Amino acid sequence: MAIMAIMKSTTISELKNRLSAYLAMVRAGEPVLVLDRDVPVAIIQKVAASAESDPRALKLERAGLLRRPANEAPIDFETLRQPAPRATASVLDALLDDRRQGR
Repeated sequence: MAIMAIMKSTTISELKNRLSAYLAMVRAGEPVLVLDRDVPVAIIQKVAASAESDPRALKLERAGLLRRPANEAPIDFETLRQPAPRATASVLDALLDDRRQGR
C-alpha cells in the first residue's frame, strides 16, 4: 500500500525521546507509524472530529460536496513486509521479440 510511503515512521525509543515533536506532527494531520525492531506495532493519528463537532464539514456534507468514508481500510502489514517482486523477464527481450514477430 502507498500509506507506508507517505507516513512518517519512528522507533519506540525515538518516539519516547521526541514525543512532543511527534504529537505536533499528529496534530497537524500527519499520522506516525511506530516500529519495534522494524516491525510496525502502532499508528498514531489525529482523532477525527465528529460531524456534529465540525459545522463546516456538516455543511459541506449536507450540500453534497463532502462524503465521509464508511470505514477505513485496514493496513495489511504482512503484505508491506514482503520484498518487492523481482522481474522475471527483460523488457528489452520482450521488445525485440515483438519486433521479430512484426508487431
